[in-house]
Amino acid sequence: MLDLDAGAYGVYVWMSYGLSAAALGGLVVSSLAFARRWRRRAEALEARARETGAGPESRP
Repeated sequence: MLDLDAGAYGVYVWMSYGLSAAALGGLVVSSLAFARRWRRRAEALEARARETGAGPESRP
């Protein structure tokens, strides 16, 4: 059976687990938001390069 009793230090143990989970969740959300922003920026730069014809394909 699963024993979740942390004894006399249970408040500190569960609080630290909660804070760790919240920090990891925040890092995941932040990473996904930055990746989405970088992807939009890269797509905008590629679209601009296609419009002006100044892409890597046009270089000798």
